[in-house]
Amino acid sequence: MTFFRDTSIVFRRQLRLSLREPAWVAIGLLQPVLYLVLFAPLLKPIAAQLGTTNAYTLFVPGLLVQLAIFGALFVGFGLIGEYRDGVIEAERVTPASRTALLLGRVLRDVLQVAVQGAILLGLGLLFGMTGSGFGIILGYVLALILTGAIAAAGYALALTVKTEDSLAAVANGVSLPLLLLSGILLPMTLAPQWLQTLSDVIPVKHIVQGIRDLFVGSVWTAGTLWAVIWTIVLVVAGIWIGTRTFRRQNA
Repeated sequence: MTFFRDTSIVFRRQLRLSLREPAWVAIGLLQPVLYLVLFAPLLKPIAAQLGTTNAYTLFVPGLLVQLAIFGALFVGFGLIGEYRDGVIEAERVTPASRTALLLGRVLRDVLQVAVQGAILLGLGLLFGMTGSGFGIILGYVLALILTGAIAAAGYALALTVKTEDSLAAVANGVSLPLLLLSGILLPMTLAPQWLQTLSDVIPVKHIVQGIRDLFVGSVWTAGTLWAVIWTIVLVVAGIWIGTRTFRRQNA
């Protein structure tokens, strides 16, 4: 029970810090909403070429994954501030589990993306998105699990570089290839063969495709299976790397 209590304490503290600055939540939601409003209508004339009858059903799953990536990859900026202010040093002298120190923060990030993702899905339905209700819920859950994986890795990266400048450079260097090669904006089937081959090695691409399959009701497919497998692999790896980094930095 001590582990859950420690996780809850860290989670509540991090949540209070977020609620004091609600502008960050709004800013995090603004980008995918702008994509939804300004970019998705451009896909309607070519929806048939993209293999769908509804551009929003194709585009919203990608935006959900984009929200998970960008909503979690940059969480380390706050941790660097805590590290500089001595918060991490203070936590180091407590008997709290290092996994709890990480997981409490990750759960806050997952909750934040959960709220933003729910709003995004609501707007997508308002704009005309159709699909399987059960599949949409499953895709939403997968995106939240992916958020946890990326947030854990983001915290590990922050504790490793320890400066905002270095974190920004690395995070931007990682996020841009993910955005372009994972098929978030457009399916990679439209890309030349060499680009499709390159994108095949990126796990997020398979997660995006699997969530798209779920949205249209294709639950039991190879695409959804690979999406689940890669999501589990990433979250296990993220928590392991994040915990290991917390232990090393707090040894």
